[in-house]
Amino acid sequence: MSPPRRFTLTLSCPDRIGIVATVSTFLAEHHGWIIEASHHADEIENRFFMRHEIATDSLSISIDQFRDRFERIAREFQMSWKVADHSVKKRVVILVSKLEHCLYDLLARWKAGELDIDIPCVISNHDTWRSFVEWHGIPFHHVPVTPDNKEAAYDEVQSLFEDARADTMVLARYMQVLSPKLCRAYPGRIINIHHSFLPSFVGAKPYHQAYTRGVKLTGATCHYVTEDLDEGPIIEQDTIRVRHSDRPDDLVRLGRDIEKAVLARGLRYHLEDRVLIHGNKTVVLR
Repeated sequence: MSPPRRFTLTLSCPDRIGIVATVSTFLAEHHGWIIEASHHADEIENRFFMRHEIATDSLSISIDQFRDRFERIAREFQMSWKVADHSVKKRVVILVSKLEHCLYDLLARWKAGELDIDIPCVISNHDTWRSFVEWHGIPFHHVPVTPDNKEAAYDEVQSLFEDARADTMVLARYMQVLSPKLCRAYPGRIINIHHSFLPSFVGAKPYHQAYTRGVKLTGATCHYVTEDLDEGPIIEQDTIRVRHSDRPDDLVRLGRDIEKAVLARGLRYHLEDRVLIHGNKTVVLR
């Protein structure tokens, strides 16, 4: 039996009495059936976060009518909010360089139906994975990036993303620093996997940095991309224990398993509208 079609309402606003009651009353008045509800109140910043999944079978209004009528409540409570129709698949463009493990994992999950998305294209600064990607029936675009052509290259990446009518860009070990212009164009829509437990060991070769520091744990971080390198809001992290006998190559090998899992989880939370950004932090309602 397939799950019911659903809308997902997410919001954050200054905390006060009556938010849940007002939203619930609005949904009840329009015959909305809440099938999942998550709330979080940040007492330090006096901020309230909410995510509701609403079955649409009984809902008496369309998504456009929902948006129009909910706007009054949003203004009253100073909400940052959105409502998404989960019957419409998200469109995800993947960027990759020469390391393939995250690309392989995402495409395997997509083929298996674990990620219910459309992948309109894959973009790479190398031609290495063209045949693999095209074997999956996905268009592949080779956009070389050099010190002399970065602005033009990222303009092309942005054009491909727009032409694909994509919702999300995923850097699946894309080993280039995006231009500030591209980062500013899609806030909260570009996801990166960094092979380190941020904020430690930012930048290049973090596993080698971790080995030099003698860490006992290493890990990976899925985060949103901003203009500040490896400092965007964190979505998901995980770690693995390091032994004193592990060499840098061992840390790289161990880290690849963590990277795949963390990226897949972080992307899933994003696609399911479970991630609410507030400043440089996230609230993940799961």
